[in-house]
Amino acid sequence: MTEQEILNMYEDAGALLNGHFVLSSGRHSARYLQSALVLMSMDNATDLAAALIEKVNADDFDMVVAPAIGGLVIGQEVARQLKKPFIFTERKEGEMQMRRGFTIPKGTKLLVVEDVITTGGSVCECMAVVREHGGVPVKVLAVVDRAPQAEGRFDVPHDTAISLDVETFAKDDCPMCAEGTPAVKPGSRGSL
Repeated sequence: MTEQEILNMYEDAGALLNGHFVLSSGRHSARYLQSALVLMSMDNATDLAAALIEKVNADDFDMVVAPAIGGLVIGQEVARQLKKPFIFTERKEGEMQMRRGFTIPKGTKLLVVEDVITTGGSVCECMAVVREHGGVPVKVLAVVDRAPQAEGRFDVPHDTAISLDVETFAKDDCPMCAEGTPAVKPGSRGSL
């Protein structure tokens, strides 16, 4: 799939939003990508996962992991297509954890999958949990990278299906806040 085809998929699903948004990272943005709307369609999930797995060698890892909640659908679909086990990390009381009886055999190599990356905070927290449980993250894949110019977010290679350079702001520097425009928090870390 081309980047334009993926953008069209987001637009067709009504998932490329304009307004004033508080991202999961806490940063503010005038654009938001609601991947859940795109991934409602199993055809879209299948196509996006296929685009991502072109960027990996399945022999390089043993298992797929995703940070909840954004990475769940695409992570599971990537794992299904690659015929690899799938687990996820999730937040409990604000802390990323591995729960639900999931285990990682010591030395297991994991592919980390996310829907949208901005700061990479959720992915880094997910990788820390994987390491705490004896796993070895080997690569990060995401459908969208909202800050492709940001370097050093991860200590493993990463790749995406599409890169969009979308400006984000700290709350104190946000021009939309300065104008008094109400912010919406559509992400996975709760409401305002």
